[in-house]
Amino acid sequence: MGVMESGRSGRAPSGDGSRAFSRDGRHRVAVLVRDGMLPIEVGIVHRIFGEARSAAGERLYELVTCAPEPGEVRTDTDFTVNVAHGPQVLAEADTVVVPASGVDYAPGTERSAGRLSPAMADALGRIRPGTRIASICTGAFVLAAAGLLDGRRATTHWRSVADFRRLFPSVELDADVLYTDEGDVLTAAGVASGLDLCLHMIRRDHGAAVANDVARRTVVPPHREGGQAQFIRRPVPEPQLSSTGAARAWALEHLDRPLSLRELAAREAMSVRTFTRRFREEVGISPLQWLTQQRIERARQLLEETDLTVDRIAAEAGFGTAASLRQHLQSALGVSPRAYRSTFRGPELRLVR
Repeated sequence: MGVMESGRSGRAPSGDGSRAFSRDGRHRVAVLVRDGMLPIEVGIVHRIFGEARSAAGERLYELVTCAPEPGEVRTDTDFTVNVAHGPQVLAEADTVVVPASGVDYAPGTERSAGRLSPAMADALGRIRPGTRIASICTGAFVLAAAGLLDGRRATTHWRSVADFRRLFPSVELDADVLYTDEGDVLTAAGVASGLDLCLHMIRRDHGAAVANDVARRTVVPPHREGGQAQFIRRPVPEPQLSSTGAARAWALEHLDRPLSLRELAAREAMSVRTFTRRFREEVGISPLQWLTQQRIERARQLLEETDLTVDRIAAEAGFGTAASLRQHLQSALGVSPRAYRSTFRGPELRLVR
């Protein structure tokens, strides 16, 4: 199958986050839809990338939807979508996104048989080497069937894990994360995590400031770590229980200070034991784990958006010393502050120092 050869031999992971751009200077994102497409996943890609703007207010991405055969495409709902473009546009794409489809659950498809249909093989074969390719939900079955995930880490919807592992044993499937990033090939677990993945790609391309602006425009969280679990089994707090939200909001305003459990519990007039239990019920992790996560997020923001020294960032984020910041960032992300800053800063700030 030609796409397997070109996909595996022609792609080189691009860990620096830099991407090629179309002739007009905008990054072209092609959304490859199939019969039985999920409108919400297609809409996510268009909405998130479509909201990305430069400092001058110019659109940073050009979006186009295509199908193996142009024309009327069925959805998994009671309406159809008229797709004007065929697979030819894939040859000009800088990023290709493959959402899920209801067809993935039919016999003889990528999900049930582990092989590409002739139409999908032809479409994917048109993608030029070096193009970034991403999937949402069971779209990962398409990428795996094309050989693009062999030997790589990937994810898909948790309900499809058993089938995926059976069909594609050469893929390192991580069933417990929201999304994976292997440089030029990325996968999202399903629907809402497609939001996270699109924001992550924008963050990689243009830095946190642009991604955060998109998040504000679309009223979604600006960043959820890809390694976050797809779902957490925990009881919903009883309505009459007091919330720990006020303590969390206060902590976010004082991350540069040493914060103790006793101090946080006092903000809610609770004992440490009660506060810790309520916090776990509402957030899913312990207060100290949450504090560490928030401090890492603050450090990431400062590394991306400012030219502060590592020592100053460590103090601002509440880690105290640069050594502590390095240790926590290495543990959480596997990189040093310097490497993170070099990779994820916006284009304007990359010129500084």
